[in-house]
Amino acid sequence: MSVNTNVLGMIFASLHDSAVIELTKQRTMGSIMFGGRYRLIDFPLSNMVNSGITQVGVITKSNYGSLLDHLGTGSEWDLARKKGGLHLLPPFSQNSGDGVYRGRLEALNNVWNYIEACKCEYVVMTDCDYVTNINFEKVVKQHIQTEADITVVYGKYDYNNEESTGVDVLELDSENRVNAILIDPPISGECNISLDMFVVKKDFLRKLVKDAASKNQYSLVLDCLQPNVKEFKIMGYEFDGYFSRIDSKKHYFEANLALLNPENRTALFQPNAPIYTKTGDNGPVKYGLESKVSNSLIADGCIIEGTVENSILFRGVKVGKGSVVKNCILMQGTNIGANCSLTDVIMDKNVTTEDGRILTGSESYPVYIGKNAKL
Repeated sequence: MSVNTNVLGMIFASLHDSAVIELTKQRTMGSIMFGGRYRLIDFPLSNMVNSGITQVGVITKSNYGSLLDHLGTGSEWDLARKKGGLHLLPPFSQNSGDGVYRGRLEALNNVWNYIEACKCEYVVMTDCDYVTNINFEKVVKQHIQTEADITVVYGKYDYNNEESTGVDVLELDSENRVNAILIDPPISGECNISLDMFVVKKDFLRKLVKDAASKNQYSLVLDCLQPNVKEFKIMGYEFDGYFSRIDSKKHYFEANLALLNPENRTALFQPNAPIYTKTGDNGPVKYGLESKVSNSLIADGCIIEGTVENSILFRGVKVGKGSVVKNCILMQGTNIGANCSLTDVIMDKNVTTEDGRILTGSESYPVYIGKNAKL
């Protein structure tokens, strides 16, 4: 990994909170647990670090206590530095009535003094709604070579308007220049969709942010890119690797369980580009004499005395004797009593169930149990 001090990373931790409202009632989207031991923000943050970006600003919005606790000083990502490093930026806007920013441009305007003070030429911006492993060095290199005003990372996606929201579909020419941006178009099938990742020169971004502020505009795509797609040179960078889009409870459920496929895990967790996260001090998993586990991801600190199939268990989960857990996501500290039956269930942190409880959902509509619930 080479250090790139000429690039600033900006992560929006909360822009898509409303897409998974059940999971973001008490946290930002970036704080949502994923894959047995990670948070969603771990992926864009690790991607930046692995790309040599050593100065990263994280813009929050609300309910960001757990995000602050998770990120700490940034030491897990080697970002606890005297120069550069990780910076958690204020969520409030001077323009909106309730003090909370409405979109990327408004958020950037509110923290522009921080961006201006950074001795960087380029800015990489990303949200937390995509789980992937991407090298931003390649994106920045293409951005410079094509002399683009802004570069948008996109991927091939089987899009369905009835299931997905907030999707930006790109129309590109033979040279990968963006000719049109369609927001939630009434179509279905394989499309080129934006992965909510952008590269832009800081000078050009300054112009966009200040012009938007003078017009009381706030959306980068809706107010700025879409109406100026012919005037600006907007280039697409095709990412052909693995990614999952988190824009609903159903897609969150599917994206987690997709990690039970070894090919997906190999594509996402690469030895030369690891995904970093806050480490814990839990002991190894304890398996009871009558326990049965198949095709599951079990984090450290779990105690399994029952049956677990096709499921993801986060740190410190307990499954009692005689209980059967199938196609479930059980978050940290969940305690399942004896002789319970759980199928297609998402349980948030520290849920406790009494003995003999039965919960059954479906793949298209998993049952969700909120944080700290007692059943």
